[in-house]
Amino acid sequence: MQRVLIIDDSSATRAYIRAALESMSEMQVSEAASGFDALRVLPRERFDLLIVDINMPNINGLELISFIRRSETHRETPLLIISTEASERDRSRAMTLGANGYLAKPFTVEALAAAISGVSKASGEGA
Repeated sequence: MQRVLIIDDSSATRAYIRAALESMSEMQVSEAASGFDALRVLPRERFDLLIVDINMPNINGLELISFIRRSETHRETPLLIISTEASERDRSRAMTLGANGYLAKPFTVEALAAAISGVSKASGEGA
């Protein structure tokens, strides 16, 4: 069973992604409501996929990517950015920092599934 961590400050977005993931296949989904919450969870657990929002208070998604990619445990974990920031500059910055994929909000369940599949294939893992 694939373990996924959704990191987004919007409870509505987390609920939407959780429902979408659970409809796709058997996944164990965990949630973090902020970058700080994620920093508390990540050292204690391993995940097969991280879904990270960019715009969050205190520790934003880009800062979180930097931490994740320096982490021994999660350095290679596939990471999908979801964000309302859809410019090529934002996308490029996230990918340079270590994101494996980027999905602009709002998105459909089908677009999320395709993005997850792309991230999994790019990292050499099955979806």
